Amino acid sequence: MLRYSSLFASLYYKGCPITMAAEVGRRRSLRISTAGAAVQASTNRQPEPKVTPSSRRRQSTAVQSSKRAPKRTRQSHSSSAANAAEEQHAEPEPSELPKKKRKKAEVVYTLDDFLPRPISDWKIGPHVSAAGGIENTVINAAALGATAFALFLKSQRKWTAPPFKPESISLFKDRLREFGYSPDHILPHGSYLVNLGNPDEEKRQKSYECFLDELQRCEELGLKLYNFHPGSTVGKAEIEESLTYIAECINKAHEATSSVIIVIENMAGAGNVVGGAFSEIGGIINQVEDKSRIGVCLDTCHTFAAGYDIRTKEGWNAMLDEFDHEVGLKYLRAMHMNDSKADLGSKKDRHENIGLGYLSLSTFAHIVVDPRTKNIPLILETPAFDNPGPNVSDGMDVWKKEVDILNRLSNCQDAEDDADAEKLDEWTEEIQEVVNEASAKKNARGGKVGSKAVGKKKTSQGGSKKGKKNVVEEEESSSSLSDVD
Repeated sequence: MLRYSSLFASLYYKGCPITMAAEVGRRRSLRISTAGAAVQASTNRQPEPKVTPSSRRRQSTAVQSSKRAPKRTRQSHSSSAANAAEEQHAEPEPSELPKKKRKKAEVVYTLDDFLPRPISDWKIGPHVSAAGGIENTVINAAALGATAFALFLKSQRKWTAPPFKPESISLFKDRLREFGYSPDHILPHGSYLVNLGNPDEEKRQKSYECFLDELQRCEELGLKLYNFHPGSTVGKAEIEESLTYIAECINKAHEATSSVIIVIENMAGAGNVVGGAFSEIGGIINQVEDKSRIGVCLDTCHTFAAGYDIRTKEGWNAMLDEFDHEVGLKYLRAMHMNDSKADLGSKKDRHENIGLGYLSLSTFAHIVVDPRTKNIPLILETPAFDNPGPNVSDGMDVWKKEVDILNRLSNCQDAEDDADAEKLDEWTEEIQEVVNEASAKKNARGGKVGSKAVGKKKTSQGGSKKGKKNVVEEEESSSSLSDVD
C-alpha cells in the first residue's frame, strides 16, 4: 500500500492535480520539521525585561508623574515611558500568540487506484506536471496509465532554481521502483531559455550554465536522458558556426557529468532556429567527442512542419532513411507524438491532439508498430484542456484517451489496411468527443485550465504576455524563444 500526505502539495492524476505526497515514513520528519518551526517561532519572541529595585523606583516615579497634569515636557515624557514599560510587561493578546498550523488530512492510495498500464514494447505517455515536487511526476504519469513520461527539472522560464530537496530525490527514486518505471523511458525536457548556438559568448555561457545545471539534476535523480532544443543563430552567425558552438557546449557538459545522454530535438525550421534539417543535427553530432552520450528526439509535428511527409508508411520510411543517412538510426533515443495544426512544410510549430490535425491517426498507426520505435519514450505534448478531478481516476481525460488509443494502435499491426480504416475513424471520433467535452468545460470556466507551464510568454520582438499557457502554446512559443538574444 502506498500512503501519501497532503503536506506535499498538489499532484496530477491522469494529469490532474490532487493533494498527495510523502510515504508514511516521511511524515514523521515533516511533522518534526513543522513542530520545530513552531518552537523556533516561539523562542524568537522578545524576552521580558528583568525587574530590579532601581527599575521599580523608576516605574513608581513615572506612574506618579503620570497622575499630574501634563503641563511640563518632563512630566509628559515620563508618562510615555511609563506606558511603554506597562506595554512591555503586559500579557500578549490571544490574537498576538503564534497560530498553530492545522494538521492536514492524510490521503491513502494503493496501486489498485491507478489505471493499469499495458505490457508493450512501445512506451507511451505525456509530459506531466512536477507541481508540488519532482517526486509527484511519477504519480501523475501512473495516474494516466502511462508507460513513459516527460517532465521539467525546474521552471522552463527561469535560469536558476533551488536545488532538489534530499527527500524529493529519495521519493522520486522510490516511486520509480514502486510503479516499475525505467529511467530509459523518462525524458526530461530542457529549459526554453537555453540557446547554445548564440554567437554572443556571455549569453552562450549563461545558457550553458543553465544547461549543465539541468544535466546534473538528471544525474541526481538517476535519469539517463535529457532532451533540449539545439538553439538559434539569432541572425548573427552562420549555421555552421552555431553548430560548432552547440557541439562545444555538449563536449564541455560531458566532461562535467558522468552518464546522462544529451538528446537533441529536431525543430520545425522556422527563422534562425537550428535543427530543422537532419543535416544540421548530423553536423552537431559529428563534432561531439563522446558519441555514446548523444542522441536525437524526433517530434512528429516538427518533422511534418519541416517538410517531411510522414503521413503514409512510405513517407515515414523515406524520412527515416534520410535520418539514417544524415544522422544515424542508432541515435534515435526518443519521439514527441504530436499532431499538427499546420500543413506540410509550413515551418510552424502548432501542436494538435492525436488524430485531429493534418497528420491524422493513420500516421501514428504506423509509428507505434515500427520496430525502430520500440523501447524509447514516445511522449505526448498535445493540448490537455481539462482540469484535474477530485480522485486519482478523475480528470485529464484527453491525455488519458490519447494514451489509450496509441496503446490500442500498437496492438494493430495492419491499422492502415482498408479493413481497419473504419476502426481508425471510430477511434478518432472517441478522441474528438473527449476533446469537445473538455473544451466545453474549459470555456464554461472562462478559458482557465490546468497547464504544463505558468509564466510569461516571450516573443521574438522582446515583449511578453502574462498568463497560463497550455501545452500547445508552450510549444508554439519555443521557436521564438530560441531567437531571443
